[in-house]
Amino acid sequence: MNDDTIQTALQQELYRIAPDIDIDDIDLTADLREEFDIDSMDFLNLVTALGKRFGLEMPEADYDRMRSFSDLLGYLQAQTDQTP
Repeated sequence: MNDDTIQTALQQELYRIAPDIDIDDIDLTADLREEFDIDSMDFLNLVTALGKRFGLEMPEADYDRMRSFSDLLGYLQAQTDQTP
């Protein structure tokens, strides 16, 4: 899967969770939960939606690897590269 597709999907799902954010103003390295005041339920909804969208298991043990936009993008890229 190409990186642009993954990034677009991440932006769409993040916007669905927090429609008041400006995607262009995202600090790619900042903690998403802190930057956009996303609570744990919204974060879970984001991860679940991305997992369904890409057909991936995204276990809670990996959540620390998904803190920032860049972290989550890298995680998704790595996971989709491993998916047959």
